[in-house]
Amino acid sequence: MNPARRTTTVAATAVVLATAGGLLTAVTAPASAATTCTSPVFKRQFFANTTFSGTPKKTDCDAKIDQNWGTGAPASGLPSNNFGVRWTVTRDFGSGGPFALPVSAQDGIRVYLDDVRKVDLWKNVSSTVKKTVNVTIPSGKHTLRVDFVNWTGTANVSFAYTPRTSATVDKVKPLAPTGASVTYDQATGKAKVTWAKNKEMDLAGYRVYRRLKGTEDYRKVSGGDLVTGTSFTETLAPTGAAYYYEVRAVDKAGNESAGSADKLVTTVDRTAPLTPVLSATDDPVLGVELDWQDDTYGVTYDVYRAASADGTYEKLGVSYGSSRTDETAPYGETSYYKVVAKDAAGNTATSQVVPLARPLAVPTMDSPGTNAEETGITLRWKTSKAAPTQYRAYRWELSDADAVPALVTCETYRVGNESDYYPEYGCTDYSAAARTAYGYYVTSVDSAGRESAPSATVQAGLRDTTPPPAVTGLTHTNTEYGTVLEWDESPAPDLARYIVHRAPADGGNHEWMATLPPGTTTFTDLNVPNDEYWVYFVDAVDTYNNSRYTTSGSPLVDVANVSVNEFDLTPSHWPAPTANWSLTAAADESAHAKLSWTCTATDCTTAGFHVYRWDRAAGQYVRLTDVPLAADARGYTDLTTPSATTSHYVISAVAADGSEAFSGLAAVVVPPSGA
Repeated sequence: MNPARRTTTVAATAVVLATAGGLLTAVTAPASAATTCTSPVFKRQFFANTTFSGTPKKTDCDAKIDQNWGTGAPASGLPSNNFGVRWTVTRDFGSGGPFALPVSAQDGIRVYLDDVRKVDLWKNVSSTVKKTVNVTIPSGKHTLRVDFVNWTGTANVSFAYTPRTSATVDKVKPLAPTGASVTYDQATGKAKVTWAKNKEMDLAGYRVYRRLKGTEDYRKVSGGDLVTGTSFTETLAPTGAAYYYEVRAVDKAGNESAGSADKLVTTVDRTAPLTPVLSATDDPVLGVELDWQDDTYGVTYDVYRAASADGTYEKLGVSYGSSRTDETAPYGETSYYKVVAKDAAGNTATSQVVPLARPLAVPTMDSPGTNAEETGITLRWKTSKAAPTQYRAYRWELSDADAVPALVTCETYRVGNESDYYPEYGCTDYSAAARTAYGYYVTSVDSAGRESAPSATVQAGLRDTTPPPAVTGLTHTNTEYGTVLEWDESPAPDLARYIVHRAPADGGNHEWMATLPPGTTTFTDLNVPNDEYWVYFVDAVDTYNNSRYTTSGSPLVDVANVSVNEFDLTPSHWPAPTANWSLTAAADESAHAKLSWTCTATDCTTAGFHVYRWDRAAGQYVRLTDVPLAADARGYTDLTTPSATTSHYVISAVAADGSEAFSGLAAVVVPPSGA
């Protein structure tokens, strides 16, 4: 409060209030026509009327509206009645929010927010009146104006504007802090964040957040208590990591603002990478394989080798991952390895020293096989360029459980090009016997005469892909009981069997007829002679399943064959098949025709059956049954079946009136006795 005092001097003074350390202090300044008051101090004007008309009698600054002039004049030159006082202030409310406007006055008081009336107690009263109005002030700058008049009698007035800070009332967040910046001291590792003070009247403090660059989530780093100043300092680990900082304002209701502009700081990197944990294994062909766990992106690894643990280490190269193969590691020696991890800042970490006693070069075997000439077994193996070029091959028979591998004569030669990255070698064992399974392994021999451990065992035998020669002397004989084939015995020493095939002469599908053992030179196809045309093939197969029939694209050219036109023994006529019975016939073990029949309809009522056989010489069917067979008979054996020929049969179903209905024909082939 700055009560106006009466003065008799011509020159008046204006009181200007300035803010110092959060407190308002009064400073006396010469009065002037244009009095300026620093916000949030009110500008106060005194009028010698109640309409605020004309030029104010006095203008000064007032930090607080809380005056009691009693019955006197408020200032020199003013009446004790019918005067008016006006206070105005423009200030930044930050995010704004809910405010309370408590007033008390005698006589009248009006309060305006941006020229909009919020309080109206405008009458001549005999005692002090009071009222509190709740308003919401928008964000940013706004002007408050308080008009007070005293018509008669006692004059007093008070006014305030205070934030309503209850969490149930205030839901307005503060504005995000502005002016954020960050500095970093590489020597101490300290990052200092600063920002401008917020304008909100209900501000409680600030929180500072930090996130790792490349991530999305912020983590509060300013602790549990709010920061009440406008700076925050913390010490960061010297890892070379980059962080973003942001500041958030918090009001007394607990509302937290959005973050300030992100500010980046990059720490100095004095942290060594992870120490590699090294392991080493030997690959006979590829080399010594070194492995370790890798660190984050940007770490490289220098790989070193020495002949002794405390010897001079030679740099083999740089790896950008977690492994490297030493292709030049000496065979038959112990090498010592270490790996040095290095990050972009030059920090290093060295692994433990790992020794590896590399054995002499062991060949890596490929699958063996018979050479193109089928005169020997060819072995193949791979090795590295650092391996010796002298090799020995060992062989034993797999069928002999007690066999001891023996050195065989097998001259080594290079396979492929001299420039091949991984050389391949081979040799051919010409002493291998046919139809014998062998086991093989190969060793290397270095310049000192040291022999390596055996390679993996491979198994092989001398392969035979040559089929036996074509069968010779193939002839055929047509008979009444089929086709008889004859041929010469095959001279092939490894003959396993003969296979007979048959195909229609017009080029239809081939069919298997018989598989015959060596020593067999004849085959009879007991086919019903009915004037058909056939081509017969006789194929010789060896013990390796080689044959001309299976490998040839043209069996008619490469395989022994003969064309046959069968006899035609079909009866010249036969009764119409009107019976509902189906007849089948075959020769039994005694070379007798065995007939059987079945009903082919739902009603097969009959009084019995007769059996007939075709007599080719007489040109007629001869009945074999003197009296009809029983009605339930379903078969008949012809004990007089002729041999070395083909017989044709029919049956008849005998009706009660003696009439007959006949089946279709059925043929039976019976070869000669002993054929």
